[in-house]
Order: sequence, then structure tokens, then C-alpha cells
Amino acid sequence: MSKEQKGKRNQKESRDDMVGLINNLERDDDLKFNRRSFLKSAVGATVTLGVATLPFSVLALKDKEKDDNRKEIAKLADIPKDSAINFQYPSENEPAILVHTKDGELKAYNNKCTHLQCPVFYEKEESVLLCPCHRGFFSVDNGHPLAGPPQRELPLIDIQVENGVVYAVGRQIRHG
Repeated sequence: MSKEQKGKRNQKESRDDMVGLINNLERDDDLKFNRRSFLKSAVGATVTLGVATLPFSVLALKDKEKDDNRKEIAKLADIPKDSAINFQYPSENEPAILVHTKDGELKAYNNKCTHLQCPVFYEKEESVLLCPCHRGFFSVDNGHPLAGPPQRELPLIDIQVENGVVYAVGRQIRHG
């Protein structure tokens, strides 16, 4: 660039392109689209979305309160000691087993072996839960594996007895 051209750049009335860069700035637009206004818009949008979804959150909480995990299994009189019945808990696709032990205790577990998900049966003679697929044995008292390939205990189902009716009220998936 020649000295003559450089000199024109510093002149206010120059037609040089470099000088023209600052002339295309709009002072009003700069005030509209700055960082502060962007943050105000972002906070406003967040508050608006939060308020808009509030009714759905309240409805979801109400439905959750209605969604009681309590499910009737059977009448206690229909389950003799040293026997077991199968039921579905917490959904219709989850098999479970309720064992009325010789001592009169009620124990409920998920009815899938923790090895390969085969059904588990109550073995009266030895008072154990048996997985016939690979001869896995579980304790009726706590659902822990006693022998065979299973390494993890059966998920425990919490039960309650009210007015002679046995209810499933929750499930504990344990690891250990």
C-alpha cells in the first residue's frame, strides 16, 4: 500500500474500504442485541417454560400418589403352611412367588432365577427355592443363593397381611 493510500485511511471523508467498516454499524442495533439483553431473554424463556410445565408436574405428582404399589395376592386362609403360590408383581409381566413356610412365615420373591431368568419353584422337602434349569438353590428365608450357578439373591417383595388378605407392597432389588 502506498503512502498516499495509507494517508487516506486516516481521513474521515476517505472512500477507502477499511474506513468504511465502522460506518456500517448501527448504534441502535448494538443496544438491542447485546449480552445483557440476551441473558434477559434466556432467563425470561426459562421462567416461561417452567411456569408452562407446572400444571403437568402437579398432575404427574397426583398420579404418582394414586399409583399405589399395593396389590392383593391372596387370602391367607387359601395358602396352607409349607406351600407356595405364584402371582404377578409389580406388573403383569413380572412373575413372583409367595411361600408360606413351615414356621408360618410369609416370604415373597421375584420368580426369576438371577442366573438365566428361569422360573423358581418351592421345594417342600428341603425348604428351598429351586431353579430347575441349572440346579440353582435359593434360601427361602432371605432369597440368597445356596448352591448352583446363581450368584445374586432373588429380589425381595415386601408383603403385608391385613384382615386375612396378603398384599404385595413393594420390591427390593438387592445386590451383595
